[in-house]
Formats: sequence, C-alpha cells, structure tokens
Amino acid sequence: MYNFLKRLLDIIVSFITLISLSPFFVIVAIILRLTGEGEILYFQERYGINNSRFYIWKFATMIKNSINMGSGSITLRNDPRVTKIGFFLRKTKINELPQIVNILKGDISLVGPRPLLPKTFLAYDKYIQSRIYNVKPGLTGIGSIVFRDEESIISAVKDEDPHEFYKRVIAPYKGELEMWYQLNKSFLLDLKLIFLTAWVTLFPSSNLYEKWFKDLPKRNF
Repeated sequence: MYNFLKRLLDIIVSFITLISLSPFFVIVAIILRLTGEGEILYFQERYGINNSRFYIWKFATMIKNSINMGSGSITLRNDPRVTKIGFFLRKTKINELPQIVNILKGDISLVGPRPLLPKTFLAYDKYIQSRIYNVKPGLTGIGSIVFRDEESIISAVKDEDPHEFYKRVIAPYKGELEMWYQLNKSFLLDLKLIFLTAWVTLFPSSNLYEKWFKDLPKRNF
C-alpha cells in the first residue's frame, strides 16, 4: 500500500505541477536561450533504484564541460563555473524543477535519497553503496533538507580538498540520514518531508526538522 500511495502521489503532484508551471518554464527557457551559453536543459547520468543509471533533467546553470573544470562534481559557493542566471536558479532551486519529468517517468520519486553522480556515489562506504538505493531516489528527502546549503558548508573549509571533505565528513552523515529514512519510511513521513522542503526554502535558517525528528543521527560536524 505504501508503494502504491507513494507512486500515486508522485504522479498527481508532478502532473499538476508540470501543467501549472508550463508558462513559467517557457519564460525560464527563453531567458536561458538568450543568456550565458544558450543552453536550456542539462542531462546528467545519476544513480537510480537498485543502483541502476538514468539521466536527470535540470535547467542549465553552469558553463559547458564544467564537470571537467575547477572542483569537478562538487559545486562551491560563488563557483565561477556557474552562469549569472544560474546563480539565481540554483539559489531558488528552480534549476531542479525539470526533474518533475523524471518523477513522471518513474526515474525518481518526490521523496528519497538524492540521485548521485557516479563519482560522488563512490564517496559512500561499501555498506551504504549497497543499500542507499534500495528505495527510489527523490527530488527531496531528509538528506536534502539537512544539507540544503551544502555548497556553503563545503566552501567554508579552506584547508582541505572539497572532495576529501565530502568523503570524510558529509558522505558518512548523509548515509546515516538515508538509512534513518529507510528504517522509518512511511507515507506520513514523506508528506512531512515535502512540507519541510517548502519550509526551509522559505526559511533557510530553520531547523524545524530537528524538533520533528528527535531520533535523527547526530551531526558529525
């Protein structure tokens, strides 16, 4: 029943959102075509359910071939690879909205662990790698909420390579958070995480999730 309700919610919410935001998508597409390098959408290989692969949809926010420049798969605050309009799209999370198509296709769900790049996935230890995608990845989730400002966290570290910091500090805690989600997953929890995603978007400094989920793994940084 849980999987049925989860998929039903995915289809209903993503379909209504796609129809409602279609005019807005057109406006964003026009702006992207006329600015930066003229790219509108960006397709990137990510990990999916049971460690399968799929291509995620996003609005283009970085210059071409950015994955092979600078900090690679990790984006830093004020990253020079991000275009001017891209900074706004990333800050407001508008760049993530095309993933509604991925939800309709069944690649991802509204709630679940974020689908990672193959290189970033390897930052998890073998145990987490074998289990994190036992559930379908999601547009949002407990890891996305807790690390809603991940770029700033990584950028604040000055004496360590960002990839090493991610592997040593962020990946282990994200793994614990996603194991917590799998242990506690329910339709009600998914609804709470959707609400909290909207809440922290409006109030970025809020830690309401800590009050709601007192049994979350303790932060290691």
